[in-house]
Amino acid sequence: MSNPMRIVKLEAVPISFPVPENKSVRLGIGKCVKRDSVLVRIETEDGHIGWGEAHHGRAPGAIAKLIDTTMRELVLNSDAMDINGIWARVYKMQISSHGTGAAAVLALSGIDIALWDIRSQVMQQPLYRMLGGASKKIKAYAGGIALGWQEPASLAKEAQEHVATGYRALKLRVGDTAEKDIVRVQAVRKAVGEDIDLLVDANTNYTLSDVRKVMPAFDEAGISWLEEPFPPQDRKAYRMARSLGRVPFAAGENHYTRYDFATLIEDGDVQFMQPDLSKAGGVTESIRIAAMASANKLTINPHTSATAINMGTTIHFLSAIDNPGYFEGDVTSLNPFRDELMDKLAYELDSDGFVRPYEGVGIGMKINLDFIKDHPLIDGPCYV
Repeated sequence: MSNPMRIVKLEAVPISFPVPENKSVRLGIGKCVKRDSVLVRIETEDGHIGWGEAHHGRAPGAIAKLIDTTMRELVLNSDAMDINGIWARVYKMQISSHGTGAAAVLALSGIDIALWDIRSQVMQQPLYRMLGGASKKIKAYAGGIALGWQEPASLAKEAQEHVATGYRALKLRVGDTAEKDIVRVQAVRKAVGEDIDLLVDANTNYTLSDVRKVMPAFDEAGISWLEEPFPPQDRKAYRMARSLGRVPFAAGENHYTRYDFATLIEDGDVQFMQPDLSKAGGVTESIRIAAMASANKLTINPHTSATAINMGTTIHFLSAIDNPGYFEGDVTSLNPFRDELMDKLAYELDSDGFVRPYEGVGIGMKINLDFIKDHPLIDGPCYV
């Protein structure tokens, strides 16, 4: 029997662009030399086409291959409206046993986002309404691949420029030497004043000794959170570092599915949850994670991935949960994935530093197929 919502095509579309030397930023995971993303395209029997974004995992070709082989076998011929059922099948057959772990969750994330795009099209509704939400203002901070390791005066100038565009919160990249990080934070605090929220991100590059050194200065500067001082697996370091200062920890962009987040929440060492919808399991799993966090009086402050698909989906998601925190605005100086992949900019920032979900079907944006053709996968590492 024919089912018009039967999935007849699933394909990965890996895309890249090079980052020129004068636009490159250095942070705790290295120097950015190119940007990658793995888009996911799903087509149903009646012609609905949904687009999602899977995080590249620093191996976009490998993630794409996984989607085009194992994931395709698991998803083809399923009912596109049965999002929970598809999620459960992939989890059972690929993630829970004999699978490829994080890579499979990245792939599933992109598939899930594409399925929600299709569901929104069928119902002709914005995604936030499909998730039970309403259009609301979400506070944004200036993040992305920006505000990196540089001379303090240069960093302070960049921070002031972002404040001038409307941001009332900024995230600085730390994880360099403790001494350099302290000087940079102090310079930015002096430049932007006390009314701007300052967050810092070490990209897992700190040791316990580093945290011990920076915490007094971060406390004095009124830093709102220290993000990922340690790798996600090093739970003992997070526990030991809790007593070293008043600045709370943020983490979650490298945690996968509700099961990782259950442990993170139970440990009680991280106060700001940061699932990435393109890494944690898509919209479906992020809604579950948000409910778990809500029960523990924690906010959701998602990490954003590379393209407007992730950014737009994230804003709609934040508009549908009862514990939204910050949206990570992308202030990377060069990001055509943000500016040119869709028919409009990924988001609009108002003068008070807030964003809202776009109206219209799905995330309120349409994909630019010519852009995709012009940005094929570039092999090699994205950070060096």
